Amino acid sequence: MSTVPESVRASDRAYAILLDEIQSGALAAGAVLAEVEQAERLGVSRTPMREALRRLAADGLSVQQSPRVTVVAAIDADDIRALFEIRRALEETAARLAARRGDKAAFAALADAFSHVALDADEGRDAYYALIAGMDAQLDLSHGNDYLASALRTVRTHLVRVRRMARDNPERLAASASEHRLIASALASGDAELAAHATHVHLHNALTSILASLEQQSAPSEGTP
Repeated sequence: MSTVPESVRASDRAYAILLDEIQSGALAAGAVLAEVEQAERLGVSRTPMREALRRLAADGLSVQQSPRVTVVAAIDADDIRALFEIRRALEETAARLAARRGDKAAFAALADAFSHVALDADEGRDAYYALIAGMDAQLDLSHGNDYLASALRTVRTHLVRVRRMARDNPERLAASASEHRLIASALASGDAELAAHATHVHLHNALTSILASLEQQSAPSEGTP
């Protein structure tokens, strides 16, 4: 069931629903995004559906398999490595700028919140990811660079998909919370280099964990010939 309000413009609504389905895995890599069928399914006309599909293509979430067939783009380990290369450059820059320009009290509050996350239940993990989104929003507000914010939005669009491809690892989630707390603390203290370094370490650990999870998922189980 979609949570997108009916009042949202038809093309925006279609885009938001398809984006959520791709990020969640409901529309898997290779799934056909036929304009007519998707328009009928989502209850919109073909013109707004065409615009929604154009936006997905611009985001790199869909590709033309042939002149008349659009499919959900695949994502593999090489894509994830490339994504993290640009993510490091953008997020370390954002951290440096936010440490110099940001609201220190807001980051101190985030650091405290990361110290008290409960990751044992689904609700706690959902709250944790919401807290990360809140920190991303505070970073964007703090660094004050619209071009950087736009580039980060594109990266984060793909990150949601990557996170859901990887299995939840309780130890990694706990370590990630500690890493976010350190980043937020560095931002609260205005230490630009520490904030950038803590961001670098977090991204290195996140990439290592995601790739290990994907490798584990693709490995044949015991007894498989």
